Amino acid sequence: MSTKEKVAPESEVDVLEQIENKIILYNDEVNTFDHVIDMLVAACDHTPIQAEQCSMIVHYKGKCSVKTGSYDDLKPRCTTLLEAGLTAEIE
Repeated sequence: MSTKEKVAPESEVDVLEQIENKIILYNDEVNTFDHVIDMLVAACDHTPIQAEQCSMIVHYKGKCSVKTGSYDDLKPRCTTLLEAGLTAEIE
């Protein structure tokens, strides 16, 4: 007789909570590098070097994932970026 451990199936809510969301920052022709860097440090807890690297990726590639996490964590961060005049969304 085989003994198998039964594992309870995950609920749909549990699965959705495991999905990582991300803030995507888009390039624009309005904001300066300094402003973008300052906002990434303030809103996303980046180090200055990390923020500078993200701003360069945004400039040359058009967009960059700047923060991952739960929707509840990302929503106020994305709102801060938007209120500062940056173009961003949660994906």
